Amino acid sequence: MTVPSASPLPERSLSIAQARREWIEGEPSSNVPGVPGVPGSRVEPWLVRSWQRCLAVGHDPRQRVSFDPVSAPSARLVAERNRALVAAARPVLDRLSRAIADTRYFAILTDADGIVVDVGALPGGSDAAARHARDLARIGVDLSERAVGTTAIGAALAEHESVWLHRGEHFFDDTSIYSCAGAPLFGPQGECIGMLDLTGVQVVERPELRHLAALSARSIENALLRTHACELLLQIGWPGCATGADTEGLLCIDADGNVTGANAAARHMLHQPLGARPALNCNDLFALPPQMLFDAARRGDAVLEVPLWSGLRVQARPQLVDQPVPASAHAAGTNRPRLRDVQTALIRKAVDDARGNVTEAARALGISRATVYRKLSQSPRSNS
Repeated sequence: MTVPSASPLPERSLSIAQARREWIEGEPSSNVPGVPGVPGSRVEPWLVRSWQRCLAVGHDPRQRVSFDPVSAPSARLVAERNRALVAAARPVLDRLSRAIADTRYFAILTDADGIVVDVGALPGGSDAAARHARDLARIGVDLSERAVGTTAIGAALAEHESVWLHRGEHFFDDTSIYSCAGAPLFGPQGECIGMLDLTGVQVVERPELRHLAALSARSIENALLRTHACELLLQIGWPGCATGADTEGLLCIDADGNVTGANAAARHMLHQPLGARPALNCNDLFALPPQMLFDAARRGDAVLEVPLWSGLRVQARPQLVDQPVPASAHAAGTNRPRLRDVQTALIRKAVDDARGNVTEAARALGISRATVYRKLSQSPRSNS
């Protein structure tokens, strides 16, 4: 199936042109000629910031752009440094190539400096569009903002947000034939490690690719996180919410209960800079001892309801790394720890934190001293 190319809508084309005159050429702000009531500078603030950075370093939109690779030694260093990222991204790039095959868009993976480290399948043919695609989609080419001006690649790396650019929104005239979506990639420590770009040459504008790029970037991050060294992988989600790659939180936990890595969903859910140094401990996040998470993983529990110190609860699926998950663990609700055991563990921890002061522990938990004594008296440990 061939998708015909098309020009942008007249209003959008005029709006971009007027914005360029205002922000790049310095003309006074005005309405788009011939389109009453449509402001000329209807462009995203991040786009203006990128244009301004290009101007600040002395770029001229009419200068020629060449897609040059970095030196051979630099290319080898980049390849070695991003080996794990490329391995995690390759299955995602393959799936993306199939999903967008009929649109003449293609996928590009770069490192945090905008250097191409992998490329998806390119559109075939010997026409000008195919040649332009091959120009930039080469491993080792520098596609950073400093090298090729405003693109989805430079903007996503600068803004740490997904973006969409079409034709004249690129800074240089030479790159105005491209349309591209971009999304940043974050590592287990929460640092930006690269970006995923979906680009087309003289193609129909497809802003929905911004969403596809963002979801695919999350899939790459999760795949990378699953290779991160740890003792326990903890999947978390909100009770009652369907689990999925875009909503599931992932935590890497070491033998001491420290969080050594996390994906964006987990950082948002727990409102913590997870994976940072010094690492947070499970004790700082969950109102139950970390050992309960390891014990649940050893038992093969499918779902564990875990209380947070905020009073909220999450559903957790603990899995020991390099240990196969028993078939019984896939049956939701099997071998779940009893609520009574979770409550008792929480109370015992509060008493331990209060150094045995039951009154202080009861006050911290918002329950009576009698409840503390009753729950602890029911605990197997207290009867041993």
